[in-house]
Amino acid sequence: MTRASILLTCLLALAACSEDETANLPPPVTMTEEALGHFCQMNLTEHPGPKAQVHLDGMLAPLFFSQVRDAIAYQRMPEQSHAIIAIYVNDMAVAESWDEPGIDNWLLAETAHFVVGSDAVGGMAAPELVPFGDRTAALAFTAERGGTIMQLAEIPDAEVLTPVELEPTPGMLDDDDFEDRLRGLLQRRES
Repeated sequence: MTRASILLTCLLALAACSEDETANLPPPVTMTEEALGHFCQMNLTEHPGPKAQVHLDGMLAPLFFSQVRDAIAYQRMPEQSHAIIAIYVNDMAVAESWDEPGIDNWLLAETAHFVVGSDAVGGMAAPELVPFGDRTAALAFTAERGGTIMQLAEIPDAEVLTPVELEPTPGMLDDDDFEDRLRGLLQRRES
């Protein structure tokens, strides 16, 4: 056998292994009205921006996440009870809009082109990692909203694990208000 034919045989074997790994993954699940965010336990369809689903070994249903950032943070935390088999994210290249990211337009996180560091804010008001199945669509997004295109493995931990300080919004409680409410409860309890 020549070197070229050995190399070609090895490449074909590697390609077959990659296809087999993808074929063994659980398929993405349609996001319904009953889908709740794993961390927030809120209805996902009530929040804008891309969503994610994480499939765990031995679990029948995936964990859904209100933000892609949250799913990637979950992946990188050591506390999972089960091995992660697959992570799917909304493909924003085919999403209807930011407010309607889609219920069936999922792509594997490992194949997505993520826009990191844009001005996009996800469903839980934190900076968002915006996934695209098409690099050209990701480039167009960065031209409009800023950011850098990265693959999943290139995203720095600080982008997903660093706490986010949220801007106060009307109706949001601050520390002083919280302490005042606690004092009021204690006074009522003592009387």
